[in-house]
Amino acid sequence: MLLLFLLLLSFGEIPGATIKETVGEASGDGQYEDQEESSMETRAEEDTGPKMRLNPGDDGHAQYVLGHFGDNGSCVCKVNSNMWSFPAVKYEAVMQQIQSCEVSLNNLDKQVKLSNQHLPHIQAVIKNVTARLKPYQYLHNKGLYTPLSLRLLGQELSQLETDISTIHSQLNNAQTQKLSKEVGKLRRDVDKMKASDTINMKTVKEKLRYLKNSAESCKSIPKDFRGQEGYCLKGLIRNISEPIVTKVSPYGKTYISGSWGKQAQMNSEGQKSSYWVQGLFNNHAWGNTVRVYQTYEDFMASVNHKDFTFAPSYTAASAIEGPSAVLYGEALYYHCYRSPDVCRYDLNTNIVKRVTLPGTEVGFNNKFQYCYYDCRPYSDIDVEADETGLWALYTTVGNHGNLVVSRLIWDSEAEMLNVSQTWETRLFKKAVSNAFIVCGVLYATRYVNEYYEEVFYAFDTATGREDNSLDPHGRR
Repeated sequence: MLLLFLLLLSFGEIPGATIKETVGEASGDGQYEDQEESSMETRAEEDTGPKMRLNPGDDGHAQYVLGHFGDNGSCVCKVNSNMWSFPAVKYEAVMQQIQSCEVSLNNLDKQVKLSNQHLPHIQAVIKNVTARLKPYQYLHNKGLYTPLSLRLLGQELSQLETDISTIHSQLNNAQTQKLSKEVGKLRRDVDKMKASDTINMKTVKEKLRYLKNSAESCKSIPKDFRGQEGYCLKGLIRNISEPIVTKVSPYGKTYISGSWGKQAQMNSEGQKSSYWVQGLFNNHAWGNTVRVYQTYEDFMASVNHKDFTFAPSYTAASAIEGPSAVLYGEALYYHCYRSPDVCRYDLNTNIVKRVTLPGTEVGFNNKFQYCYYDCRPYSDIDVEADETGLWALYTTVGNHGNLVVSRLIWDSEAEMLNVSQTWETRLFKKAVSNAFIVCGVLYATRYVNEYYEEVFYAFDTATGREDNSLDPHGRR
């Protein structure tokens, strides 16, 4: 499109512009510049009219525009405006790029600020983890890594040396002499480890566990531990009978969890033939009462019972947690609410005594349950009774989630509940569906199908030895 521009040129009207007679130059900004005199004379001879020069644009080409003088002495020229057309399409594309770049920069700025906020915490975590792993770096490089620290190993060994020395001074037999020699060899190995770090601590830990179990088996075992009256004979159980179905719970079908059975102490006079039921009425996990029947006939008919309340509420410290109770003599033993303790409730005095189970971080509150196929809620601490006494089956972090067996003793003179002995097994509890004690031997079961479980493991507390290759004994 051609656009007619009337450029009114007069001396002094445009700052910095000078026109000599009829010829001038126009710059891109609308100002005029004088040509050199020689060029002006040459062009005047070639063209009869005035000429305006447009400075080069983006394409690098200049253009001369012819014109003529007006009546008032002004220069009139025709100029092609297409040379100066605005690049609207390019402008919009550049603006879009600018906006997109601006958004990207804002997002990047936010990410940088967020990273700067989190960076101190990340650095602190890395520093903490690095400091904790530093003591084990040498063991890791040598392929001897284990989470057990040398200092804790030395402490355990020192305690074991003290225990075996005490037992040897009391018994002084061939077994205690053998234990003393073995613990002496282990002490030399540990001392050598401190000097060179060349012994696998995991192997030493396993040897330490074996010696501790052997020491526990020597310590304070009654002479009639195997049963002088023929209740317990040497060897493992040979068979398990079919289950005996008795009756529906006296509390109805609503409450599906709890414990029941016959009073377990064989020489008890006060509760010799009594049966009992303990229901978990709060969320199938907690309870605070036990019902006692004096005879089997009363139990089957749900008559002549007596209810005992051993805690003021389901969440009291003396309440029961999980299906772990057993009536032994004239007292109920059970796992205390939300704690690593075993409680003893006396039916005659209504007094509750408790003892904390030994071990590093005893599991409770669904930390280490019986599982295998399906987990049993709140089965972390299991109180059991057999022909020889009371037991607590549980798990600790220190024993890597494996079962721990502790023997419970009630001191009637001091009126205290104590733990007399503790054994650590290598049986991972969550791979076990249930466990029980017979004649001082721990047995464990695993799931077979909906109707059967099998006994596959045994640990003898009399010898500290275990066997996980038992011929399966079916149980309905």
